[in-house]
Amino acid sequence: MNINHYTYRVTWSPGDNEHVGLCAEFPSLSWLAATPEDALAGIRQVLNEVVADMLTNDEAIPTPLAEKHFSGEFRVRIPPEVHRALAIQAAEQGISLNRLASAKLAG
Repeated sequence: MNINHYTYRVTWSPGDNEHVGLCAEFPSLSWLAATPEDALAGIRQVLNEVVADMLTNDEAIPTPLAEKHFSGEFRVRIPPEVHRALAIQAAEQGISLNRLASAKLAG
């Protein structure tokens, strides 16, 4: 498993007054550090150790988001009133409801 394929993020933690390194595929893991570079290095090291431990114990390792196939489709349940309002907006704009929803999600 190549840990370079995982999705990392570094953000500021006001409560800790430090940078925090995160990995989207392992939401329970984090690493605090004084600099963003150290936070990223720290979370990568923790992830390397966790993945090695999971491999040793024959545990399922999450697939990196970068390696997953996404169909571009998902279902969302909304109240009928919201559905109607969106359908009206789409009709008024001369576009499909799908295009309107996609634009709203992207924006």
